[in-house]
Amino acid sequence: MNLFFEESGDFKVGAVLSQAGEAYHVDTPSGKRTKVKVKDVLLQYEKPAPAELLELAKAIAVDIDFEFLWEVAGEEEFGFAELGAEYFGHPPLPFEAAGLVLALHGAPIYFYKKGRGRYKAAPEQSLRAAQAGIEKKKQQAVIQAGYVDEMKAGRLPPALQPLVQQLLFKPDKNSIEYKALDAACIELHSTPQRLMLATGGVSSPKALHMARFLFENFPRGAGFPAVPVPATPRGLPLADVAAFSIDDVTTTEIDDAFSVTVQADGMVRIGIHIAAPGLGIRPDDAVDKMARARMSTVYMPGDKITMLPDDVVAAFTLAEGKTCPAVSLYATLNPADWTLLSTVTRAEMVPIKSNLRHNDLDALVNEETLASAEGEYPHKAEMLQLWQWALRLEAGRMKKREEFGLKPEQNNRMDFNFYVDDDVVSVVRRKRGAPLDKIVAELMIFANSTWGKLLHDSGVPGIYRSQGAGSGAGWAAKMQVRMVTHAAPHQGLGVDQYAWSTSPLRRYTDLVNQWQILACAEHGVTAPLVAPFKPRDASLFAIVSAFDAAYAAYNEHQQNMERYWCLRWLGQENTRHVEAVVLKDDVLRLVDIPLVIKLPGMPPVARGALVKLDILRWDEVDLSIEARLLEVPAAAGIPADARTDYGDEGEEREEADSVDSGEAAAREAVEAEAAVTVVTAEPAAG
Repeated sequence: MNLFFEESGDFKVGAVLSQAGEAYHVDTPSGKRTKVKVKDVLLQYEKPAPAELLELAKAIAVDIDFEFLWEVAGEEEFGFAELGAEYFGHPPLPFEAAGLVLALHGAPIYFYKKGRGRYKAAPEQSLRAAQAGIEKKKQQAVIQAGYVDEMKAGRLPPALQPLVQQLLFKPDKNSIEYKALDAACIELHSTPQRLMLATGGVSSPKALHMARFLFENFPRGAGFPAVPVPATPRGLPLADVAAFSIDDVTTTEIDDAFSVTVQADGMVRIGIHIAAPGLGIRPDDAVDKMARARMSTVYMPGDKITMLPDDVVAAFTLAEGKTCPAVSLYATLNPADWTLLSTVTRAEMVPIKSNLRHNDLDALVNEETLASAEGEYPHKAEMLQLWQWALRLEAGRMKKREEFGLKPEQNNRMDFNFYVDDDVVSVVRRKRGAPLDKIVAELMIFANSTWGKLLHDSGVPGIYRSQGAGSGAGWAAKMQVRMVTHAAPHQGLGVDQYAWSTSPLRRYTDLVNQWQILACAEHGVTAPLVAPFKPRDASLFAIVSAFDAAYAAYNEHQQNMERYWCLRWLGQENTRHVEAVVLKDDVLRLVDIPLVIKLPGMPPVARGALVKLDILRWDEVDLSIEARLLEVPAAAGIPADARTDYGDEGEEREEADSVDSGEAAAREAVEAEAAVTVVTAEPAAG
């Protein structure tokens, strides 16, 4: 006797060897012996042989007219043998009955399974809907195949062009567009990003990186809606100064300027003048909402996305030849030893006489010319006095760092400035701690610390940068940098408190602090009652949290774009053999550009050693690079002008206020907005 039975949702045949109670021992055509329960048996028959029956049944199933079978079935539940008698016009033969079972089971849109060998015809409405769905899938499969063929031929189908970013960065994996892209990638042994580049969906690796960042952080675009430019209050006093700024040649958001006045009693009054958008922008107005949504200007080589609209920036930037609203911090000093006698903060209109640029002055203003008072350059007398005070401020911070138990700052490191012109990149090395940098850095640290104390003494909350011992021990314990809403020491900078306040045109935290500082300057002891943000204000904590998240995302993008431009520089300069500095173990940084690479299998070499590398290949899409070691010089020391810009531990890029704070002072105070190792110059336009 032979059996036709169901096992695990599949239909099988076999010859009965024996029966034991409620089960048969069956020998299948494949030679496998199995136990079949009686309840799983659909047919018992003598002929034909099991394998032959299965072949005949499959042929019957293929020939069955499902529409006719569905009409014959009626609306009531039925067994397959009952339907077989009606369909075939006679009691079905074993292979006919088995073929009918295979057909019923293989047509779930026509027949619903109700039990072992029992079925029910689908309602007509459900059947027609299912048929329409199948037809739609067939049409979609044809369309999808067409998409695949076009992409394999190097063309992006027009239907996919509006969906490029969606397909790359947040795909609907059930869509035919994504399935086509995925299928084409599999056939071409490519990735979605590379295929989009090959078919013109994305114009270049640079555009790919920018598109990803904008998609994730500016889904509605980086433009601004039209809003009126905020007006500053009338009646602000006019400062009796001739202020000047010191910035890179590409800087357009000029936040800070300085003035020096020798008073009748011989004392020197130095003014630190900070652009005052806080006098025009008010909390919760249209411009504030835009700034709060962005939290910061985004910098990258050759481009930037500003926190504020261009016309608002133009209204408040400290541009040469204009009289600009500013929050001024005046420090009265004794020039005999540059001790601080008093400070005062006021809102006023400040005449800006000059916008000085590093590119014009670096060769003229250095430690030697400042010491000898040689050379001629704009605001020379003021610069000499600012330099003397900057040295005094730096010495005070160093003493404070010692009190915190930290080592002295190291100023023999390099910064890197990126300049991009028509997709040609220049990477310019510039020694950190140069006099112009130090002047700006020390005065900004002084202002942020002084205003942080003013907020604290007035009982007004602000947003502070704090750095102190964290979890861990030794060096690692000193690396905890936090944003808090109360005054706390910043050990890396050597100050008792540090409130970001000197970049209100490009950081939202500074704009918030400016509102609070203005309240203190104008209202004194009643400032806590009128300041926009009160103690323990939940919205202030929300701003800190949102700023941290946005700043981290922007910094990651800047680092990615700096890495991209470093790789472009390698190709542009046709550079293959390069020198690199060993940061730690198998992590190195090229000397000429701030490109960090990992060299697996690197032999033990002293940290700080100079080695020679052979650049094998790099990839501008995934920002990877491969190199091999060529030479380790016998004298493995590292020259001062090639020292790494990374912390002494050399493990990773440190943020602006790293404990190894030559970089901390420069980056915090010069407000270069990037991770400590690289200065990304602002673009000339915008």
